[in-house]
This record gives sequence, structure tokens and C-alpha cells, in this order.
Amino acid sequence: MLQAGGALGSYQVGVYQALQEAGVEPDWIVGTSIGAINASLIAGNAPQDRLPRLNEFWSRVQRAPQCDFRGVLPGFGDKWSFWRTLTHGIPGFFTPNPLAHAGDGFPLGADHAGYYSTAPLEATLSELVDFKLINRGSPRLTVGAAHVRTSQMTYFDSRRCELDVKHIMASGALPPAFPAARVNGELYWDGGILSNTPTEVVLDDNPRRDSLIFTVHLWNPVGAEPTTMAEVLNRHKDVQYSSRIVSQITRHQQAHRLRHVINELAARLPESERDRPEVRELMSYGCQTRMHVVQLLAPQLSHEDHTKDVDFSPAGIRQRWDAGYAHTKAVLEREPWVGQFDPLSGVILHEAAEYRALAAE
Repeated sequence: MLQAGGALGSYQVGVYQALQEAGVEPDWIVGTSIGAINASLIAGNAPQDRLPRLNEFWSRVQRAPQCDFRGVLPGFGDKWSFWRTLTHGIPGFFTPNPLAHAGDGFPLGADHAGYYSTAPLEATLSELVDFKLINRGSPRLTVGAAHVRTSQMTYFDSRRCELDVKHIMASGALPPAFPAARVNGELYWDGGILSNTPTEVVLDDNPRRDSLIFTVHLWNPVGAEPTTMAEVLNRHKDVQYSSRIVSQITRHQQAHRLRHVINELAARLPESERDRPEVRELMSYGCQTRMHVVQLLAPQLSHEDHTKDVDFSPAGIRQRWDAGYAHTKAVLEREPWVGQFDPLSGVILHEAAEYRALAAE
């Protein structure tokens, strides 16, 4: 499961690299926004081409610094890069839409109402992603988007419909920066504005089955108290986009525990009772499956602030990529999902070491 988070998404590539090197290929990838983009690059290429395509995408969207301000004006280089991104966009990703500044009431049209055009991203994905391969269904791909007219979360799933580049564009159409994307005549915005971490689509899937789920988080749900306005802005984004992941997992743990309890109670009923239609209906709510949820958490870089999700600098991309790789290798070596667990637990969360350390402070 791949969270939304713009430039922070390079962390997800490091995660996938470590998984692939360990011979672990996902049979289902779920993503939102940048998570959907990375997911499409994985699902839309043969295994041997996945990392090269991911590398090609992230090479295209990095913004190299024009000037080196280190040692002269500390921190100014990051601000300069941020303002260049805002004013010029990102090659291969988005370009400014000048008409968006003609006034709030200027009639841009529903398909172009955004401060930037994402036509470059559509061209990039059309070149790097094989949607025919995605629609063969292996691995399964699911991307989340918000239906503009109804505020309903929609999951486009290669198991249930044929996906194309518009579905990925819809998942990443973050307003007001990017215009909504139209799919089957309807407009959609970035799924992250409703569910930045698409936990429910996996844990509520039916039929349920034993699973090892890697949830890749780009926004830190735990952090220090902010003492400056810069820290307030940074912490606000983390709180906003971490998507209440702790409470979501807790709810699923409770629901799946009840399914295991139902299953245990049903096993204690006499055979004559279990054969009654109304009892069989109640027993159908039971379940024996077990899902291990492994949390991976992108690090807080020393220089980052609230603009971190548009930090497409080569250094920022590389640091997060390397962190994702190192964190995943460490988790694969520990194999926390191996061992004895409470027989009534249907969802077992293995928290990231970084999250546990912050939560303990």
C-alpha cells in the first residue's frame, strides 16, 4: 500500500528495490497519488523492467539546483528550488497554467481548473507504463480517487475494470494545483484528500485471505510539538496526510478479531445447530485468515520543512530512496511476521522502529 506524498514518493521506490532484490514481488499493489504513479510503473512493466522504469521516471522529475548556496546562505538553496518549482513546474510532470492567475472567477473549464497542467505527466506515464500488461491483472493494481460531484472515495481496480492512464491521472489530481481528471465522463480529484492511506481497500477485500501487507508511509503520524511557524506548517501537513492510520488499523484489528471470535464460537455449536440456514448466515461473518501489516515510514530529513513534498532535488530523492531501501532490508532480515501470535488476532501490526521510538518520547 503506497501513500500519497509527492516528492516523498521516492522512498517507495527504495522499498520496492529491496523487495525485488529479496525475490518478493507483490501480487497486489494499491496506491494513491504518487503512490498510484509508482504502483502503475511497477504493475505496468515486466519484473526486469520495473526498477529501470522507476529510475527513469524519478530521473525525469528531479529538479537540479541552478546555484549552490551552501555555506553562503544556509537554507536559501531549498527555498530557491521550491520557488523555481512553483513558478516553472517540473519537467515531465507539470507546467504552470497562466490562465489560472487571470482571476478566481475566470472560466477555465472543469477539465483545466488548476494552477498547473499535468499534460507532461500523462505523456510520461503513457510512455513508461504498459497498460495492456496492467489489465492482464498480475499483479493486481488498485488506485484511489475522489469523485468530485459526490465526495465519494472510488477505487479503480484492474480486477474489476480496464485501467488506462486517466485512472492514474485521476488518483494524482491534487486540487487546487492540478485539475481534475475525467474518467468515464466523471471528474475525479486526488484520492489523498479523502483517504491518503488506502488501508480499507485491502483489509475489507472479499474473499479474505492470509496476507503479508507492506504499508509505506510518507507522512509521520507522530512528531514533536512545534515551536516555530515553520514547524507548525510542517507538522500540520504530517497530521493532515498521515490519514489517521493508527485509528484505521485499530478498527480493522477489532473487526477481524470479532471474525475470529465468531469462528471459534461456531466451532463449539452442535452439528445440528450449524446446519440451520440462519446459523450458517451468522457463521459466514466468521473468518480464519490472518493479515500481517508491516509499517514502513519515510524519515524526517534534517533540512525538510512543509515544502518537502515538492522537494524534487536529486539529493532529496536519493536520500529518501536510500532510506526506503535500508528500512525494507532491515525488516526483511527481522521477519517480524514469523512466530507465534494470539490465535484470535486477525490483523497484526508490525510498527516501524522509527514510529515506535517517536511514540515513546
